[in-house]
Amino acid sequence: MTITYEYEGALYVNLTNKCNCNCEFCLRHGKAQGSIYTEDSLWLEREPTRQEALGSFLSRDIPSYREIVFCGYGEPTYRLNDLLWLVDELKALYGEKLPPIRINTNGHANLINGRDVCPELKGRIDTLSISLNSDNAKDYTDLCHPVQGEEAYQAMLDFADEAKHYVPHVVMTIVDKDKTPQEIEHCKQIAADLGVTLRIRSFIDS
Repeated sequence: MTITYEYEGALYVNLTNKCNCNCEFCLRHGKAQGSIYTEDSLWLEREPTRQEALGSFLSRDIPSYREIVFCGYGEPTYRLNDLLWLVDELKALYGEKLPPIRINTNGHANLINGRDVCPELKGRIDTLSISLNSDNAKDYTDLCHPVQGEEAYQAMLDFADEAKHYVPHVVMTIVDKDKTPQEIEHCKQIAADLGVTLRIRSFIDS
């Protein structure tokens, strides 16, 4: 069971395979072809305990990584309480030697957890990478298929707007596949209006 894995100098953390979305472009739909993102090992046989996850961290040279990223085949904020517990434990153990902490998320943490979690991120999370994916709720729903329907789009925007007050770096991302120049410009404007950064990612065909 792969809980932590290395990629381009960073340590990635795979806490869950649960997700409320079923995105058309998600790499979990791919076949194993050599990429760590399409390897069967990222499918968890069960949810690891927080102690198992901490043990996986402690088996590695934590200060040597450029960043720690909570990511994997699921939405990390399904395990938010455990994620924050792990961050607290790592901060206690490594102090200033701890690399920056990032969460790659769909931005639905408040929907998933039934509360405003943004204040809990302060002093713990350095970067949030939030998947914007589209410039409107209908296309977003058609692309990402959130179980909450179109309300998930506004919830994601609200999360980004709130999180910027607690997390130093909030980045929204889109995948360039099948996006018109007008849609990309609109996404840039959405991010600018929210006061966050937009990152345009290249599509990876797995």
